Amino acid sequence: MADNRRVSYFYDAEVGNYHFGQGHPMKPHRIRMTHNLVVNYGLYQKMEVFRPRLVSPVELTRFHSDDYIDFLKNITPDNMADKYTRQLQRFNVGGDCPVFDGLFDFCQLCTSGSMGGAARLNEGAADIVINWAGGFHHAKRAEASGFCYMNDCVLAILELLKKFDRVLYIDIGIHHGDSVEEAFYSTNRVMTCSFHKFGDFFPGTGQLDDRGHGDGTNYSINVPLNEGMDDDSYRSVFRPIVGKIMQVFAPSAVVLQCGADSLSGDRLGCFNLSVKGHADCVQYVKSFNIPMLVLGGGGYTLRNVPRCWTYETAILTGEEIKDELPFNDYWEYFGPNYRLHLPVSNMENKNTPESLNRIKQTVFGHLSNLEPVPGVTQLQTGQVESQLNPRGIKSSSSDVDGAGSGEGNPDVRVSTTDRKEHGSELVG
Repeated sequence: MADNRRVSYFYDAEVGNYHFGQGHPMKPHRIRMTHNLVVNYGLYQKMEVFRPRLVSPVELTRFHSDDYIDFLKNITPDNMADKYTRQLQRFNVGGDCPVFDGLFDFCQLCTSGSMGGAARLNEGAADIVINWAGGFHHAKRAEASGFCYMNDCVLAILELLKKFDRVLYIDIGIHHGDSVEEAFYSTNRVMTCSFHKFGDFFPGTGQLDDRGHGDGTNYSINVPLNEGMDDDSYRSVFRPIVGKIMQVFAPSAVVLQCGADSLSGDRLGCFNLSVKGHADCVQYVKSFNIPMLVLGGGGYTLRNVPRCWTYETAILTGEEIKDELPFNDYWEYFGPNYRLHLPVSNMENKNTPESLNRIKQTVFGHLSNLEPVPGVTQLQTGQVESQLNPRGIKSSSSDVDGAGSGEGNPDVRVSTTDRKEHGSELVG
């Protein structure tokens, strides 16, 4: 199973310290739990591990508006009521997207991993880059949405477009990747493909016939699904559709958003995928041997998200790992069976073979209208085209604290480079 592809992994131990508030389903702690499992399975030895270099606020305005970024920089729980009442409403912050201590720092950290990962692919320094802290696909240019404040997916794609002619964005979270689709709705250099629950479900977008506009017509692919989606049904639509996209769009790079809210038993989801069924999508995309940026996303059952993303880290590094979980700092979360893989529920699958076949045939019809390999034209991304910065962000040893694949104690890294060692990179 092992292969020779170079995998880079972005993580900062600070990410687990942020808290959206009591009772909020989004828990950054899951990133720390995932990292701790990755370390205790020894997977860190198969990757280059990096602490992201924080991108500047100016770099964030490649997509987001200046006033929105300024607002996120300055808003705090202490000043929000006195100074920012109107802006809270304007930027849709509050409620599902609360103001919490360190809000901007958290968003900047998550986004920096995705943009830094894209830069690493641009440099040809890695074949696969993982940032489980990324994947915030609902954030709009000047508006928070669905627990998302900054859209690291869009910013990473914009970075990749500096090097790669065509970028494919695939979203396997249960919610439609609405804001990524919206950002690139009128360009033929980015294809977005979202597999999601549709119908009386947030964000309410992503109909089968929503397929782009202008130069981007047929470059937005939507696969709307019903509740109860199981492994076999998901595979029956995912593999044929993604395989056809690879054939006709021929992407130069892929961004894969691996929202774990499509797993069975998710607190906010209604699909019935196992960890292996979810990871089958990762394995299939990896099989095309295209530069690949892998991001996190949703996932609201705390004990299941680390299982999923750790197993997918193993898939991406080409390593076999045991079903029995290694002892780790969060052992009590994984009881009573302490296994990597859990059984799915017996919920009804409301996706029939006939309905899935109709969806596939409609998508194939959209794809049949594409040029086999589209010509490269001036980037037209609607709301983001004026935000492009012609200079790529750097991911060299002088800008990113990194570590080579070490052996033995994960807190004592061995590196063949002169990169600065950072003590928190491998601390869960």
